[in-house]
Amino acid sequence: MYPEEGYFFTQFMSLPVFKPLYFLLKILGFPVIWEISVGAVVFCIEDNKRQYLLLHYPSGHFDFAKGHIEEGETETMTLTRETEEETGIRDLKVFPQRTNIRYFYVAKGNEREKRLKSNHGIWIFKQVRFYPAQTQMRDIRISHEHIGSVWLPYEEALTKVTFGNAKRVLTEAEMYLRSCDL
Repeated sequence: MYPEEGYFFTQFMSLPVFKPLYFLLKILGFPVIWEISVGAVVFCIEDNKRQYLLLHYPSGHFDFAKGHIEEGETETMTLTRETEEETGIRDLKVFPQRTNIRYFYVAKGNEREKRLKSNHGIWIFKQVRFYPAQTQMRDIRISHEHIGSVWLPYEEALTKVTFGNAKRVLTEAEMYLRSCDL
């Protein structure tokens, strides 16, 4: 129905994610949606060193816990709920430093089918707001959304996270926490 292969779509995928483009595509009738999620850069202190929690997703990438803001939730409420749902962690100390990222993707597989049935856009403009969050829990219980997890010091975590946006989120969290002497 919409060009998902070929020159046009390849060029479209490389465009920056910003609201005017989203609104233009929406007006033109493309199946777009703008979504906002909140995530946590979860860390704990072990032997006086920060260890970051990375979640292994079924698609193969390593990233942080995140999810959609539900009606009536604050960003902190979403971050807390999503982290607990995805890891079982309940004791979070959330820091005020926020890093925003944006990306675009096209829903595939089950997500695509679910979105089509519920009449939601399959071209997703995503904005995610990440906050550093400290926990005392190291034993976690991952959700069905993940196939594994790992705790790593900053340098190793930086090489393990898959996407450039995640590397920037982790780096900004680490720089902020260093400035706080944590």
